[in-house]
Amino acid sequence: MTLAGLITYSGALAIAAAIPGPGVTALVARALGSGFRSSLFMALGLILGDLTYLTAVVLGLALVAQTFGTVFLVIKWAGVAYLCWLAWAFWTTGIAPADIEARRGSGGFVSSFMAGLMVTLGNPKTMIFYLALTPTLVDLAKITPTDYGMLALSTIVVLLVVLVPYLVLAANARALLKSPRALRALNRTAASFMVGAAAVIATRH
Repeated sequence: MTLAGLITYSGALAIAAAIPGPGVTALVARALGSGFRSSLFMALGLILGDLTYLTAVVLGLALVAQTFGTVFLVIKWAGVAYLCWLAWAFWTTGIAPADIEARRGSGGFVSSFMAGLMVTLGNPKTMIFYLALTPTLVDLAKITPTDYGMLALSTIVVLLVVLVPYLVLAANARALLKSPRALRALNRTAASFMVGAAAVIATRH
C-alpha cells in the first residue's frame, strides 16, 4: 500500500466521519446525557464497528453486502430499538441537578460501548464506505499484515481526532446546565438526538 493511498483513505474517512450522521448524533446525545467518560466508551464502540467492516473487507469478504442480510437487519433494528429506549429514558427521567456529578462518574461503560458498536454496525453508510473505498486503494489480493495494520491504525487515529471534539464540547455544555428547567431541556434534547439517530438508521437501505 502506498503512502498516497493511505493519505487518501484517511482523508476520505475523516470527511465521512465528520459529517453528522447516526454515530455522531448518538455520541453527542450520550455526552449531553451522561458526560465525557460514558460517551468516550461509546466512541470506542463506534470505532470497533468501523474496524469490523474494515477487517471484513480486507479479509476478502467483498460479498458481505449480499451475505450479511439477515444478521445485518437484526443488528440494525436492535440498534434502533436501543436508541429509542435511551430516548424514552432521557425524556421521562433523564438527569436532575443533584446527580449531574454522580452521573459523570457512574457506570454503564459496557452499555455505552455496546451502543456505539451497534450504531455503527447498523448503519449501512459505514458498510458501503468500506466496501466502496478500500478495494480502490488497496489490492486485497496482495495485502500484507503491515498494510492492514496501517489501515487499522489510521482508522483509529482519524476517528478519535474527529469524534473526541464532538463529545468534549457536548460534555462541557452539559456541565454548564444546572437549573431544573435547563436540565429538562437537556434531557429532551438528548432524547431528540437519540430518536433522530434511530430514525436515520431505520430509513437507510
